[in-house]
Amino acid sequence: MYSRFAKVFYFLSILFFIAGFLYIYAGLPEKVSYEVNETGYPIKQISRDAFFFIAIAAFVVLNLLVIVPAKLVENQFISRVRKLLVVGDPFRDQMLAWIYSFIGIINISLFIMAFYILRINSLNGMDSGGIDLIFYSVPLFFMVWIVTLFVILGKKIKQIQSA
Repeated sequence: MYSRFAKVFYFLSILFFIAGFLYIYAGLPEKVSYEVNETGYPIKQISRDAFFFIAIAAFVVLNLLVIVPAKLVENQFISRVRKLLVVGDPFRDQMLAWIYSFIGIINISLFIMAFYILRINSLNGMDSGGIDLIFYSVPLFFMVWIVTLFVILGKKIKQIQSA
């Protein structure tokens, strides 16, 4: 049941990334700065088109790296995993939910990083006006999801030890 909610979250994160990234791409100058010095002058730049293709490639590769194993687990293609993640087991549903929600978090984090690039390249520079919390949320998201994975695995280990 949780895996269905996670799949919806994953799908919505894809739509959010695509719509948000296209908006960000439209607001970028021809030369996109991805590193600036203390005064706000660009140190390293790439073309807007190169930024677009690199970002989309990262999005596709990261999604495929996580979704392909999730689909293999979900469809029971790997015999070793089939024994561990039995259909109907709550652990299987929790692991699938974690995987799908994790890729959703990756998609949202990619959007936040693209938004950071937009902020660097905006006319105001990095005068964020209180928006810094969003940029610092990326590592926080990953930390929470990794801790959640260890909690799920810990519950399964306790269940196996008590059996």
